[in-house]
Amino acid sequence: MSLEVSSLTANLLDRIQTGSATIAVVGLGYVGLPVACSFASRGFEVIGLDVVDAKVASINEGRSPIEGQEPGLDELLGVAVRGGRLRATTDYAACRAADVVLIAVETPVDGESRLPRYSALRSALTGLGPRLRQGALVVIESTLAPRTMHDIVLPLLEKASGRSSGRGFHLAHCPERLTPRRLLRNLKTMPRVVGGMTPEAAALAMVLYRHIVDADLDPTDCLTAELVKTAENTYRDVQIAFANELALACEAIGGDVWKVRQFMNKLPGREILLPGAGVGGHCIPKDPWLLVAAAKDLGFSPQLIPTARAVNDRMPLHVAELTVAALERAGQSIGSARVAILGYAYLENSDDTRNSPSQALANRLRALGADVAIHDPYVPTYGGDIANVASLADCLVLMVAHDRYRDLDWPALRRLVRTPLLVDGRNLVDGDGVVTAAGFVRVALGTAQPVPGK
Repeated sequence: MSLEVSSLTANLLDRIQTGSATIAVVGLGYVGLPVACSFASRGFEVIGLDVVDAKVASINEGRSPIEGQEPGLDELLGVAVRGGRLRATTDYAACRAADVVLIAVETPVDGESRLPRYSALRSALTGLGPRLRQGALVVIESTLAPRTMHDIVLPLLEKASGRSSGRGFHLAHCPERLTPRRLLRNLKTMPRVVGGMTPEAAALAMVLYRHIVDADLDPTDCLTAELVKTAENTYRDVQIAFANELALACEAIGGDVWKVRQFMNKLPGREILLPGAGVGGHCIPKDPWLLVAAAKDLGFSPQLIPTARAVNDRMPLHVAELTVAALERAGQSIGSARVAILGYAYLENSDDTRNSPSQALANRLRALGADVAIHDPYVPTYGGDIANVASLADCLVLMVAHDRYRDLDWPALRRLVRTPLLVDGRNLVDGDGVVTAAGFVRVALGTAQPVPGK
C-alpha cells in the first residue's frame, strides 16, 4: 500500500521497515505472547506488558505460561528472551520507549446482558495514554464490537494521552485470527484485515504486519475490520448450531448424524461441521453478541444469531440429559451416581478452559445431585492419573477430543468403573469397537438411543 506520509510519520515508517522500531505488546495471553515472540524473532526489540506477576516472571525466564500443544512457541520465546529481544513487565512506563504499541487484551461479554465488557481495554488505554510516545502507532488486536474503535477507543486514548489521532498518534485495528494449538502457524499464514482510523495509520500497520504475516493483508477502515472479525466467528457459530440441531433431530428420529453428515458432505457446496457437546473458547461464544450489540441499539432485532447461540449453549445440558437417561436405563439414579468427565479444555490438545462446555455440564450434574470428578491431561487442576477419576464411576462422559483419549486402555477402565457406561459427546471412540468389546455401553450424541427392554 503506497501513501504519501508526513515527515514525522516517515521516520516511524523507516524504523518499522528496517526493524529498528521498539514494539510494546499489552496483554501476553494466547494472542499477545505469540505476537511478541514473532516480532522479536524478526529482530525487533519487544516489551511485553501484563497485569499477572507470575506470567511476567515466567516469560522473563524464557518459559511459556501457555500449557498444551503450541508448536514452536516455547522455542521462539526462549530464543527471544536469551537474545535480549523480549522482556516483560507490569509497568506501563516501559511504553515511553515504544514506537508501536499493540493491545491484545480480553474483551468479554456480560453473562446476563450479553453486552461488551471493556474494562481490560479501558485500563490498557488509560495506562498507555500518559506514556504514549509522540507519533507512535497504536494497534488494537482485540476483537471489538462494531463502532468500538470510533466510539470508545479513539476518544479514550485522545483524552488519556492529550494528543489527537492522525497528528499526535496513529490508530489502527488489526483483529487477530488465532486458534490455540496453531497460534504461530495461524499468525503467519492467516490473512488479516488492517483497519486504519486514517489511511496513513492503515499504511503503517500494513508495513508492520508484513514482517510476520505471509498471507494477504487487506487495508480498510476500522468499522469494516470490526465487522469482518465479529461476522466471521458468528458465521461459524451459526454453522455449528445447524450441525448440533441436526444431531438432535437425528436422535429424536432414530438416525445417525455421523452417517448423515458423511453422505451430505459428498455433495458439492455442502460442508456440515462437526456436532458436539458444546462450543467454548474466548471468541465464538461472545463474538456473535459483539456483532449485534451496536445494531440492537439502532433498532435492529436479530433472530438467527441469538437462536444459534441458544442451540450451542444448550449442548452441554443435553449431554447431561443423555447421562441421566443412560443411568436410568442401567437402574441408576443421577442423585447417587459418580460421573467422571473426561476433558475440561474447550479445545482438544489445549489447556484453554475459557467458556468450557465441561464446566456447564459439571454444574448441571452437580445441581442434580451427582458426584462429579474431572480429568484433563492439559489442565493442571484436573491432571494426574485418569484411573483415580474413573475409579468407581457410574458413567464416563467424554467431552473433549484430546488425542490421549483416543487410545485409552478400555479393558483396564472397565475394571475400575462401577457401572460400564460411556457418553461420547464428540464421537471420538469405538470406530473399531474396542469400547463396546471391553464391556461398556456407549451412548453417542446424535444417534438413536437404546430403548429399555429391546
